[in-house]
Amino acid sequence: MAITYLKSGKPETERSADEVQVRRTVETTLADIAARGDAAVRDLSLKFDRYDPPSFRLSPTEIEAAMSKVSARDLADIEFAQDQIRRFAEVQRATMTDVEVETLPGVILGHKNIPVQSVGCYVPGGKFPMVASAHMSVVTASVAGVPRILAAAPPQNGAPHPAIVTAMHLGGAHEIYVLGGMQAIGAMALGTSTIDPVHMIVGPGNAFVAEAKRQLFGRVGIDLLAGPTETLVVADDTVDAELCATDLLGQAEHGYNSPAILLTNSSELAHETLTEIERILGILPTAETARVSWEDYGAVILCDTYEEMLATADDIASEHVQVMTDRDDWFLDKMTCYGALFLGPRTHVANGDKVIGTNHTLPTKKAGRYTGGLWVGKFLKNHSYQRILTDEAATLIGQYGSRLCMLEGFVGHAEQCNTRVRRYGGQDVPYGTAAG
Repeated sequence: MAITYLKSGKPETERSADEVQVRRTVETTLADIAARGDAAVRDLSLKFDRYDPPSFRLSPTEIEAAMSKVSARDLADIEFAQDQIRRFAEVQRATMTDVEVETLPGVILGHKNIPVQSVGCYVPGGKFPMVASAHMSVVTASVAGVPRILAAAPPQNGAPHPAIVTAMHLGGAHEIYVLGGMQAIGAMALGTSTIDPVHMIVGPGNAFVAEAKRQLFGRVGIDLLAGPTETLVVADDTVDAELCATDLLGQAEHGYNSPAILLTNSSELAHETLTEIERILGILPTAETARVSWEDYGAVILCDTYEEMLATADDIASEHVQVMTDRDDWFLDKMTCYGALFLGPRTHVANGDKVIGTNHTLPTKKAGRYTGGLWVGKFLKNHSYQRILTDEAATLIGQYGSRLCMLEGFVGHAEQCNTRVRRYGGQDVPYGTAAG
């Protein structure tokens, strides 16, 4: 394979060192929240957000006051976006049916899809108020039928962000908290004297939020490790440098550590995109962030063939993959490791992030190798059940079960089977032996 890096970012050793520091900070913070509860949460809110309200949970009156600050146009846009996301989530939910089947005469097996009973939805709001994240988590949890939905986002300029609060409320949140970062994740997962803990935490965030979710996984469920944002543009000479550069920088502006990669088999496109990126950085209002991200985490990779591009894309397993080639369907058919695909020049990541209807909480750091993104199914637990209706079925299954348990040396297990063979089949099975 002939793969050339025309530009690369920070060495992996430097990135690993950054991650170690994040891990230590989060570990200490979560231990403090576990030990001191609300006092620790309030100290952290003061430290990071300079926010110290009487209660972090918004009352109905405070929710109404925040929503009154949202313009009619913004309200209509929020409702439009939620309609798209709700519609697609409802279609997905309809594919998940309860089943029951008689596998043998008198043997009934089934499963039920049961909503997670409480979920904490985190909405980032550091550099940018991520209104769309409220749609993606709260609306989807609501479609799944989650009976208790908490939503949390940091304050903006010392107050709840009106549009975020509006999106949370319209999306179906039952409790809304003005809390950010690690303290929000820790409070919802661990619980305090004023916040009952939840069963699951979802939503994207910065490196500290993602690490907090990682450390808490097991104590609570999580959707996936989402953040910081990643984007991969897979392009050939059917598109131009302006599209590629715009799509790369459109995601690089998320934060100082958002990988943005161009993967192409066109040397001309690669070099023109590098030039176009510099031009756009000269006029982009968020260039202060995007430039750092591009310089430290951006890359341009030149391949000889489409097969090399495919293999490299699957190895990168990026969160967002923008495909603009003469064979987009080929990539759709062949690619296996990614968060979400955006196919063709008319499609782009920003639509997926904000409004088109698919979920924008997606796997990062190569997690696309083993999981997809947040969707209605993440809020549903698949629980199986079984029932035996006849003596004949109890005897038949019991005989097989007895022998298979003894094969593994589990005598107590075998006796569970043998008891039924004796009782319902009338067979004399000596204690501690396999049924005949």
